[in-house]
Amino acid sequence: MSNQPGSSTAAETDQPETVGPTTGDGATVETSSVKASSVKASSGEAPSAEAPASEARTGEDAAGPAHGDEGTVTGGRPEFAPGALVLALLSLGWLAAMLWSTREAIHSTAAGVTAISLSAYALPGVITAALVTGATVALAATNRLGRATLRFLAAVGTGLVVGLLAAVAINLTYADNATTNTIAGTTAAAAIIGGAMAGARQARVVGAITAATLTAQIFVVLFSRARDPLSDLFGAGETQQSVLDAAKWVSRTESLLAGLLAGLAAYLYLTWSRRRAERRDGVASPLRWPAYLVAGAGAGLLLLLTEVIIRIGGGGLLDLAAALSEADEVAQTALGTSRVDNGIWVLFVGALTTLIVFGRTLGPRPVEDETDEPAAS
Repeated sequence: MSNQPGSSTAAETDQPETVGPTTGDGATVETSSVKASSVKASSGEAPSAEAPASEARTGEDAAGPAHGDEGTVTGGRPEFAPGALVLALLSLGWLAAMLWSTREAIHSTAAGVTAISLSAYALPGVITAALVTGATVALAATNRLGRATLRFLAAVGTGLVVGLLAAVAINLTYADNATTNTIAGTTAAAAIIGGAMAGARQARVVGAITAATLTAQIFVVLFSRARDPLSDLFGAGETQQSVLDAAKWVSRTESLLAGLLAGLAAYLYLTWSRRRAERRDGVASPLRWPAYLVAGAGAGLLLLLTEVIIRIGGGGLLDLAAALSEADEVAQTALGTSRVDNGIWVLFVGALTTLIVFGRTLGPRPVEDETDEPAAS
C-alpha cells in the first residue's frame, strides 16, 4: 500500500532507513534526525535534513579541534625550549671564562697562596658553569627530538661530550697533578648531570632554570665590585668581629638580590616561551603555578646541587685545602657554610618572586558556572 500525502503514514518511506553507527554520538544524531523528520512530515512541514547535520558538525567542531590543538602542542611529546641555542652559546662562554680565570689564579705567583687553596676556592664557580653548560647545550641539541626516551639518551650523551671536552681542556692547560685531575673529573660529572636534567619533558622549565642561573651568576661577578663599599656601609671596622658581621650582611644582600633577579629571569623566560609557542603553533599549553615555582627556585637548587657534587667529587681537594693550616680549615668551613646559605636564600627568594609575579597576572575566576546553575534548575 502506497502512502498518500497528508495521511498519518506520510512520514514513512518505502526505502529502507539508513542505520547509523552503533557507537559514539553518530547513532544519537541519526536517530534524532529520523524522528525530527517524522514529526515535521506529520505536521505538514517539509523535512529538513541539513539542520541536524549542521548541528552534528557544530558539536563536532566544538569538541574536535580543542583536543586536536592540545595534541599538537603537547601530545605526550617533550616541549620545545625557545632560545636554547643562545643560552648554550652564553653558557659555553661563561664556562670558558671560569676555566680561564681559575687557571690564571692557580698559575699566579703574586697571589701569595697555594694552588690547592685557590683551586678549592674556584671549584664551585666552575662546577655551576659546567652544570648550566651541559643543560643548555643538551637542550639546543635535542630540541627537535620528539620521542622522550630518545631525547633523554641524546641529552645525556651531549652532556657527556661537553664534560669530556671540558676535562680535556683542563688537563691540557692546567698543571698535570692530582688537583687538576680532580677539577677535570668533577667538571665532567657536573656536565653529564646537567645534560640529564635537559632530558626532562618540561623543556621550558629547564630553559628557565638555566637562564635564571646564568643571570644570578653574572650578577654575583658584577656585585663583587660593590662588596668593599657595602662592608664599610654595614659597619666593618678594625675589629675582627665587626668585619665578620659586615661580611655576613653583605653576603645576605648579595643572595637576596641574586634570588630576586633569578626569579624575575625565570618568569620572563617562561612568559616569552609561551608567546613564542603561540606564534609558532597557534596555541600553547599553559603552565601551572608548580612549574613557575620550580623555575624560580631552580637557580638555588642548582647551587645546592653544586655543593653536593663538590662534596662528593671534589671532597679530596677540599680536605687538602683545609689541612694546610688551621686558618685554611676555618676558611674552608666558613666558605662551605656560606655557599649553602647562599643557595637556600636564592632558592626561596627566587621561588617567592616568581610566584608573586605570576600571581599578579592571574585574572578573576570565571563565573559562567554560577550563572548557568539557576537556568539549569
